Amino acid sequence: MIQLETPTNWPDYELIDSGDGEKLERFGNQILARPEPQAIWRKAMPQNEWERMANAYFVRKKGNRESDNEWGEWNKKSGCKEQWTIGYSYKQMKLKFRLGLTSFKHVGVFPEQATNWNFIYDTVQQLSSEKPSVLNLFAYTGGASLAAKAAGADVTHVDSVKQTISWSRENMELSKLDGIRWMVDDAVKFVAREVRRNKTYHGIILDPPAYGRGPEGEKWILETNLCPLLENCQKILADKNSFLILNLYSMGYSPLIAESLIKSIFSLNHFEFGELFVTDKEKRKLPLGVFLRFKR
Repeated sequence: MIQLETPTNWPDYELIDSGDGEKLERFGNQILARPEPQAIWRKAMPQNEWERMANAYFVRKKGNRESDNEWGEWNKKSGCKEQWTIGYSYKQMKLKFRLGLTSFKHVGVFPEQATNWNFIYDTVQQLSSEKPSVLNLFAYTGGASLAAKAAGADVTHVDSVKQTISWSRENMELSKLDGIRWMVDDAVKFVAREVRRNKTYHGIILDPPAYGRGPEGEKWILETNLCPLLENCQKILADKNSFLILNLYSMGYSPLIAESLIKSIFSLNHFEFGELFVTDKEKRKLPLGVFLRFKR
């Protein structure tokens, strides 16, 4: 079991401080404060310094949504941008992301995934296939899709939200890439169809939420749906010259769950699993998800 840290030499991102259930981050020239339930220690900086520094502060609101704890609004200072762009570079990969303030506290990128983008880029370039095929499920705004495409893969990007697909396309164009296949679809149904078509992929990336809805109201519950989905992924992942990445964000999920789940489905001699984290200026590690990945 290993820990993977978000690259600290990323000019457009830093975790400034964390604690008391919140995190203070800089994305480009914008500083944002938002909830982070895993930051249960005390803030290093006083609250008035957070409020002075932050261009926008996320405030939770109660509602009737499945993820009420993430629903709210941003208290913005004068001059705060609603949308802006940041970059990420690794070797020859040059990615651009359009960020924005959403009502679910997200901004359009998960910085802790940068280490997986690097893994995707390196792995796709090492595959012996002339044009590796990569499937990105629950793909959100497409960081993993862009990394695979930048490395030369034929990428299929699946997400259930049409507006998110549009956002992903915008990121592709900003990154001066093209040719990603966009699918507004339910991940479970899409993979089941690919099984029936005898489709094969060289890489599969899964970033499932705890709860979600498909484009036709299909209900996704991680504990119920993930195992059968992975069983179908096993059927469409090439036996050799292939890779898989699984991310889990749900609170309380141990890396050992990912290990046992993958072991029950795939025949593997070697894989990596553990936690993704970001370090703040006080050198405190903020865990931001469980991952498991392998290549064969």
